[in-house]
Amino acid sequence: MPGFRLGLLALLAVLAGAAFMTVGVQTDWAFVLGHRGVKLLTMLVVAGAIGMSTVVFQTITHNTILTPSIMGLDALYQFLQALLVLLLGASGVVAWGVLPKYLLEIGLMVGFSVLLMRWLFTGHASSLHLMLLVGMVGGILLRSLTSFAMRMIDPNEFATLQDRMFANFNSIQLQLLWPSMALMLLGTAWIWRRRHVLDVLALGRDVAVNLGVNYQRQVLQLLVVMACLVAVSTALVGPVTFFGLLVSNMAYQSMGTRRHRWVLPAAVLWGVVLLLGGQVILEQVFAFNTALSIVVEFLGGMVFIYLLMRKGKT
Repeated sequence: MPGFRLGLLALLAVLAGAAFMTVGVQTDWAFVLGHRGVKLLTMLVVAGAIGMSTVVFQTITHNTILTPSIMGLDALYQFLQALLVLLLGASGVVAWGVLPKYLLEIGLMVGFSVLLMRWLFTGHASSLHLMLLVGMVGGILLRSLTSFAMRMIDPNEFATLQDRMFANFNSIQLQLLWPSMALMLLGTAWIWRRRHVLDVLALGRDVAVNLGVNYQRQVLQLLVVMACLVAVSTALVGPVTFFGLLVSNMAYQSMGTRRHRWVLPAAVLWGVVLLLGGQVILEQVFAFNTALSIVVEFLGGMVFIYLLMRKGKT
């Protein structure tokens, strides 16, 4: 039964992709393939990275209302944007080059995550909950520093900074797409090979240890790969806080099982359907100028509130 549901979901994703590439085409196909093709590949990268990383994070933490953003990666990205504009100015950031800035963002986000994990998950404390708590407090600190930096920025450059604070699927740098796709494919392939380990980790730490799983090593490796996937997605399009929460819970509900051989691809496919289908509806049907990321974040926020209320009743 999960296989049949996953097949229907894959068909829905293919239809969403076909609609995105064909609906409303009124010009040369070469231009359409070049323009929409880049956006389609970008959305596939984001759907793959966020879907896989969120399911892995929720399995490790045993909590379906948490997302990797609680580790403070989004806040670090926004603080870096504000700091660069404050120190270099908008023109200086542009002159610095796209690829060096992309590598710096990924390096800082992954480096921050690895340091946090090695400090609190492999030391004497060795506590996953302490690591999450420190990540959350660090995120609050970085957001406060971002607000302070934004107050010191020239008002004429503030609009440039605001565009970098939200996810944007319309102005993608083609030279960033290929390395992002390569990193996403490597990360998802690595996680897929450990889908059976994830099934055991979902049973809890004590059960996993008793079944012979090297819990600390496996969880640390999964957290590092998860951080890499989140960093790739964030550096490519910007922070998407609640998108992972939305697609992961839709995957759990639609598959009717928590086995990762079904949930992992379902989360990616739901991400593809939401991003491509939502973009088609916004651009072609309703002719809205609203950014897709704002709509997705709104829906994810509603799901978050619903899950909180449901957990409060149980």
